Amino acid sequence: MYRFLLTRQWVILTLVALALIPTMIRLGFWQLHRHEHRVAQNQLIGDSLDAPAVAVDKLTSPGRTVARDDTWRTVTATGTYDTAHEVVVRQRTGSDEQSIGYFVLTPLLLPDDRAVLVNRGWIPAGADLTAFPKVPAAPSGKVTVTGRLKADETTGNSGIKDKQGLPPRQVSLINSEQQAKALSRPVLGGYIELTSSSPKGDKQPQPVPEPNHSDIGPHMAYAVQWWLFSAGVPIGWVVLARRERRDRAAEAAKAAATPEKVPAAATAD
Repeated sequence: MYRFLLTRQWVILTLVALALIPTMIRLGFWQLHRHEHRVAQNQLIGDSLDAPAVAVDKLTSPGRTVARDDTWRTVTATGTYDTAHEVVVRQRTGSDEQSIGYFVLTPLLLPDDRAVLVNRGWIPAGADLTAFPKVPAAPSGKVTVTGRLKADETTGNSGIKDKQGLPPRQVSLINSEQQAKALSRPVLGGYIELTSSSPKGDKQPQPVPEPNHSDIGPHMAYAVQWWLFSAGVPIGWVVLARRERRDRAAEAAKAAATPEKVPAAATAD
């Protein structure tokens, strides 16, 4: 009845189906893990943003990697901007997520001879990408900044290639260790993503928007889809097998009902 399942075509089809089922199940769990990571990340960001502000040197120090639980914490720092060592970070998008420009990265010199990097915000790119862009002047004198603490960028954690040979005062990554070499002074690990400043200054760069920590993404829906696909494979296999059996049975019945033709020579005899 189902001997056709032993044919080469059906053996291959069955093996493919058996391989697809665990693959789709694993893909579903992969999407589930991505969903759980997204939810945990959103929770971390929300908790950090809601936490009271602390002095930046309470959470980081020179050569130290910002802890994951301290990322996005609101921090404050007081000092004077070192605009002589100000750099711009290339190929960064504005708040519209489409316009390409620069982040303005300015060291803030602290009273204890240390420094902390401050991402003052975004400016559009000019026509000449090899020239240092026109940057809004940082507030002069003593300034108190408030912002979100971020970890140093690396190619590994950001996916951004650290390009070499860039024009003067242009960088690809925001990295305290790299900038410490130019400053010749200790620089706190990580950097501050500026949200407010006192004094504020005139015509400052566009602030980097607060991260979206409410969108959980489509990963859970994708996980359910993969699991439904995995359940659909054996169902589809059964449907195809039953259809094949029905078609073969119909062909056999048709062949049995068709009378055999008698040869013309035998009829003449």
